[in-house]
Amino acid sequence: MSTTIGRLAPGLCLLLLLTQVIKFFVKFYQVRQRFQSFQKQGLPMPPHHPILGHLLLVSKIMGTLPSDVHGHVLPNQIEQLLPNLGSVFYLDTWPFGPPMLVVANPDACYQITQSHSLPKYHALRKYMEPMTGGKDLVTMEASEWKTWRNIFNPGFSSAHLMTLVPDILKDMSRFVERLQEASKGSEVVRLDPMANMLSLDIICRVALDTDLNAQQGSSDFASALRRQTRWLSFGNEANLFTRYHPLRPMMQWWNARQMNQFIAQELNSRFDINHTKEKVSTDRRSRTIIDLALETYLSETTPTNSSGSLDSTFQNVAISQIRTFVFAGHDSTGSTICYAFHLVSTNPSARRQLVDEHNRILGPDPEQAIARLREEPHLLKRLVFTTAVVKETLRLYPPASSTRSGESGFNIRLSDGRQLPTAGFLVWSNSYAIHRDPVLWPQPNSFLPERWLVEEGHDLHPVKGSHRPFEFGPRNCIGQELAMLEVKMVLAVTVRRFQVRSAYDEWDRLHWGNRSGSKMVNGERAYPVLDGAAHPSEGLPCRVEMIAH
Repeated sequence: MSTTIGRLAPGLCLLLLLTQVIKFFVKFYQVRQRFQSFQKQGLPMPPHHPILGHLLLVSKIMGTLPSDVHGHVLPNQIEQLLPNLGSVFYLDTWPFGPPMLVVANPDACYQITQSHSLPKYHALRKYMEPMTGGKDLVTMEASEWKTWRNIFNPGFSSAHLMTLVPDILKDMSRFVERLQEASKGSEVVRLDPMANMLSLDIICRVALDTDLNAQQGSSDFASALRRQTRWLSFGNEANLFTRYHPLRPMMQWWNARQMNQFIAQELNSRFDINHTKEKVSTDRRSRTIIDLALETYLSETTPTNSSGSLDSTFQNVAISQIRTFVFAGHDSTGSTICYAFHLVSTNPSARRQLVDEHNRILGPDPEQAIARLREEPHLLKRLVFTTAVVKETLRLYPPASSTRSGESGFNIRLSDGRQLPTAGFLVWSNSYAIHRDPVLWPQPNSFLPERWLVEEGHDLHPVKGSHRPFEFGPRNCIGQELAMLEVKMVLAVTVRRFQVRSAYDEWDRLHWGNRSGSKMVNGERAYPVLDGAAHPSEGLPCRVEMIAH
């Protein structure tokens, strides 16, 4: 028997290999022919090669960019190279990526996110599952998504988050201390890791009332989270060893196990053994996101046990959701904090206006800003120019885009009447390209917070639907109010006390040496790189100076 199997094995392996080769070429033919057909119909796309698709175009563009640049800058670069292409177009990079329909137009984005919300792209689930466990609001669909979104909505409301400002300020105080320490040293520091750990401390505090203390580097949970981020993969990396790394499954399992153990312990500590529908407190002051979610869950469902322990259904989903909130919340907000510092430091006029606003509303002593906000959190709502700075930062450097799966029978309708089929395509709502479209934004690459302060009808006034860092529609980002609040608070307590300047020249001398290659995107050294969300290159090396008063 074993001898027979031994004789058959080479033939079976060859047959399997041949089958895969045939499948590859069948898929190759189908993809290229579909694009060729669409091109003949006059549907928008760059000139399409019958064999190479758009690979030559993409290779040409990427060859002019830094090797680690975030992929969501690509559509913007294509539009700059082909200005008559339009803002909605097909893109064929198969087999290195799925067939794509790039959407960088507010009206078309409205069609796929609001008038008809396309499902999230199927590969996103595979990407997110190691980080979230699979039961997350990012990839849930239909009634399951709606149920759990409604359960977690109360904890992310603006009114509730304002009650947590005094608690958030505890983590802000530690961040100020870290900036003070950085200002005393002689070395260049990387701001991105510092900002990420601040955001991680905050999301864990508001979600679980946990003092994680990640800013002091003492958290096993934070370490597991960052390791897991580095192991994430869409499965389309050009480096095959990276794509199929043999240690990835084991490392992802181990990191997930550590995160689950920590969150489960914290969840149970938040759950009073006497919690019932009748005994849940109605006092929402200083309540965590998970407290309010549990309250909503118990009010709308029948628990699956009566033992007085935490309901298992809620616990399992809550662990996934908290992993999602922690990953997405700290990752994207930390990046935005970095870019806000960078843009303020390179735009003196904006910085002066920030300082004037903070002096006027928070008082002339910058060292009392934290105490003032602790006593009067509502003052944050009066920081109008600060809010404009955050919005403009998110316009120039959105942390992510939205990917959807096309559906059979659903087409995007262009203003000229053309219908663009979506079935079989990754439909990519690309906020980076939308935010830098000169048709929508005068001086698109300039940092102009006043865009958000001028009246409707002014040339700078944003076009409706053109600012999409959190997306629109039912699947918009649940944490957008928290993200805006965090960045505003960081600026409010630091801008008058510290000058944070990027130090790329020093960094490059120390780390680049004689290496060649591009280091700029759209004239900016702090270009976005993929590290979960879009983060500033090299972690934004900078020098921190204390401002004398």
